[in-house]
Amino acid sequence: MSEQQAWYKQFWPWFLIILPLCAVVASFTTLKIALTNSDSLVAEDYYKDGKAINMDLSKVKYAKQIGMNFSLDQANNEILLTQQGGPTYQAALKVEFYHPTIADRDMKLTATADASNVYRITIPTTLTGPWEVRLESYDGKWRIHQRVELKDHVQLWLN
Repeated sequence: MSEQQAWYKQFWPWFLIILPLCAVVASFTTLKIALTNSDSLVAEDYYKDGKAINMDLSKVKYAKQIGMNFSLDQANNEILLTQQGGPTYQAALKVEFYHPTIADRDMKLTATADASNVYRITIPTTLTGPWEVRLESYDGKWRIHQRVELKDHVQLWLN
């Protein structure tokens, strides 16, 4: 008769121990990833943000009532905004670009018009893909908010 080996020298006990051990290691790895990479799109106080959005809608409605329209042209690293409709507006313009998924790419700028009433914005890189564009009067009376697909050398209308 052959002599029995000790349990730790056999294959099957180690095989049965390794499988649950892999699951435990994977769960701790997943927990570490979840704790270090928080979701930047979730608002801390979503209720107040929702109330603020409802207040902002009145500014968007007012912009539509007075017929504010702007054209947006992008040429290389420059964005040109030209007023196309509504009462003449020559003051500074608050311009905001929001990327739908990457908060680090968002930009908030203040633009002033040149002598030909064109707002010129210099940006570090050409913007492509889907963006939320928000134009607001400096005094905060009206706002244009629109989701656009930005491409180089393509004219878009914001109204």
